[in-house]
Parts: sequence; structure tokens; C-alpha cells
Amino acid sequence: MATQMVGSKVLDVFIKAAEFIEIPVRRSDAEPLQKLFVLVRSELNLDLKNIRQEQAKFWKQHPAFVKAELLIQAQLTREFAALPPALLRDFRYMLELSPRLLEELMKMALLPRTAQGHGWLRPAIGVVELSQNIIQAVPLSARKIAGGSSEGVAPFLQLPHFNEAIVKKIARKKVRTFQDLRDMTLEDRAELLTQVAGLSTAETKDVEMVLEMMPSLTIDITCETEGEEGIQEGDIVTMHAWISLKRGNGLVAALPHAPYFPFNKEENFWLLLADSVSNDVWISQKVSFMDEAVAITAASKAIEELKEGSGASLKEINAAVREAVERVKSGSRLVITKFQAPAEGNYNLTAFCLCDSWIGCDKKTNLKIKILKRSRAGTRTGPFLEEGAVVEEGIEEEEEEEEDGYDDYESEYSEDEEDEKDSKRNGAVTNGVADHKGHKSSSESSEDE
Repeated sequence: MATQMVGSKVLDVFIKAAEFIEIPVRRSDAEPLQKLFVLVRSELNLDLKNIRQEQAKFWKQHPAFVKAELLIQAQLTREFAALPPALLRDFRYMLELSPRLLEELMKMALLPRTAQGHGWLRPAIGVVELSQNIIQAVPLSARKIAGGSSEGVAPFLQLPHFNEAIVKKIARKKVRTFQDLRDMTLEDRAELLTQVAGLSTAETKDVEMVLEMMPSLTIDITCETEGEEGIQEGDIVTMHAWISLKRGNGLVAALPHAPYFPFNKEENFWLLLADSVSNDVWISQKVSFMDEAVAITAASKAIEELKEGSGASLKEINAAVREAVERVKSGSRLVITKFQAPAEGNYNLTAFCLCDSWIGCDKKTNLKIKILKRSRAGTRTGPFLEEGAVVEEGIEEEEEEEEDGYDDYESEYSEDEEDEKDSKRNGAVTNGVADHKGHKSSSESSEDE
């Protein structure tokens, strides 16, 4: 895995998983794989100017790599209907393994790669995007920026009855991004889909049903040095993050709409606090909305410990716990972790909340954090440096001192270049609606899909 890997490069690593290599390549696979190659050739990043040499080079690879890539491309392009029974079994086996293998690949991207313990941002986003495309069976090429959308047509193609022709039709009515479509009123969208896109009333209802299943996310994150004014270099900083999820159908826990993925797949989300310019991920945490009871227990315990540590009264602790429980019940999950503040300076960071199952539902929020020169006595190091209380799934997991990092990435997130290059890494995240008061770090947030 390399620091600047994007979607197609992540796929190159993914198909070389030991579990895929162990799948036998039979003589009987040769002909159907040749036919599949023709169907998915446009997705293989072959140089069309030297197509013969490129094709020869492709087939000279290890047979297991060739088979794995073609079968994954069959899923991405939805060209699996004609696979013979033996190859279809291998295809389903690969899909069944994919969520677990992609999560392991995500952990590889987030391994500490710097002296500060940061991981890589771009490969992490690339892994999540590959997961989204496999679950929704959408080609990676559909993510190419087009028509004003940084995600291309990919989000639209996960909707029933949609194809690129329909996307072009609605674009003429200035619905150029997926968020434009989601933001429309029910009546306006129905008119657009029936009169412009040419869908029937029943097909329009199918689209609405899926849109109501899709999550809308918000991020509310603050960072502070507990009991102190401002954040100074060397401080142990507490990051307190609420990730909130809403759906049009009112559900919180749900399985994604994925008709081309033949196995049950729970939605998972990744919270990343990162510096998009340096490609560093400072903090990462997997978040799930599936088990409310576990999340309530975990949030209650974390808030109680946090308040007790700050010297709050029993009444204040109970009130804070009740508030946390209500937030969990309304569709929020809590993540608390600690990290050591870096050197003095202004840090332009981005909080990402990425969904591994839906395309176009990710959230990012820009924030600025100021680290002051040390004026307090002593150096704030201690046992919390390598410990993070993660409260979302109810399980307290050890969090690395200063997780994750990542460089520039060729996806919708690469627009964060507006973060100044002299900015440095810091540790605070916030939602655009967060109100940072008291001693919490100030942040400027802008929300994007």
C-alpha cells in the first residue's frame, strides 16, 4: 500500500488478498474469463493506444490475479449474469469475503506511518470508496468528475431504474449533483423523474423508497484541554464527537439497499480527523448505528467518567448522562478519545464521516484549531497518551495516541486543498452546527457531501 493510492490502485492491492489467490484457477475458467474480459475491458485501465500490448500484459499476470480482478469487475459492472456455475460460486465467495477484507485494508491504511503515529488519508478514502462501489455494484469509472459533481454519476447509479442517460436528462434541469436531487421536495422530484427522466409512477416510488433509506449525517466534535483555557503544545487533548444519522423513513439501524450484493451487509461508518494537505489521519474510529442498547451503555459510562474527572456534582453527572442517552436514542453515537497536542501553530483539519455501503452519503467538515505556545508548568504527558475511550459501539477500545494521516486524494475529498499548506496537524473536529464555547478550540466548519 502506498501513500497516494486512489480507487483503482486500491483495487490492485485488494485483488491480491491471500484469500483470493487461494481460489483455484481451472482450465474450464479460461473461456468464460475471456468473455468476461471483453465485457469489462473498459474498466481495466488499459492504454487504448497500445491495446494489443496492454491486453497481452494483462493476461501475463498471475492467473489468480487475473481471475480475481475480472470477477470483482463483474460485480462493479453488473456483468455477472452469464457466469457459469463454477465461476459463479467463486464470484459469490469473493463477494462474501470482501467486506472483511476491505476492513482489514482500511486498518492497513490507518496504521501509524509517521513519528506522530498518523496514518494515510488518501488510501483510507480509497478503500471506503471501493467498498461503496462493490456493495452498490457501480463502476469505479463512474466516479470521474463530470457535470459539476465531484462524485461523477456514481451516486445516481445506485438508485433503481437510473442509468447515465437519465442522469444527463435531469442535468439539463440543473440537477447536476446527487445532493441536488436529495434536496428537492417530494413533489418537485416526482415531477422531474416522471416528466424529464421518463420514469413511471411506480418507478418513481421505487426511487423515493431508496432515497428515504439513505442516511444523512452530521458531525458535532469539539476538542479541549480539560480544566484549562485554550490548548497548549504538549497538552493531552480530549476529542468529544457526536455522529448523528437521520433517514427519511425514520429508521436509525438499517441494512443498505444493495440488490446486486447477495449477502446481508450492515452499514459501517468511519470517523476520520485528518489533515488533507499532509495526507495525515490523526484519529480514526469505526462507528455503527446497529445496536442502540450497547451504544447507550457505552455513552453513559463515558460521560459519567468524563464528568467525574472534571469534578462535576452527582446532579450534573446524572443530567449529562440523561442527555447522552436521549441523543443515542435519537440516532447519535459518541466517540471520545485523547491525543497529545502538537507544536504551536494553526492547524486546518477536516473531519470525515465515511459510509462503507452508500455512495454520496459521506460528510466532511472543515475546522481550524489554534495551538498555543506552552506557558503552563510541566509537560502534559501521561497514561492517556495512548488511550482513547471509544463509545460508539459500547466497547471501549484502545485508540492510538495520534492516529491516521493521508495525502492528497483524487476523489471528491481532494477539494480540501484550500486548507493552507502552512497549516499543521491538530486535534479537534466539529459539525457545522457545533457551538464551541468556554475553553474548547475554535473551529470553522463547512459541510459538504
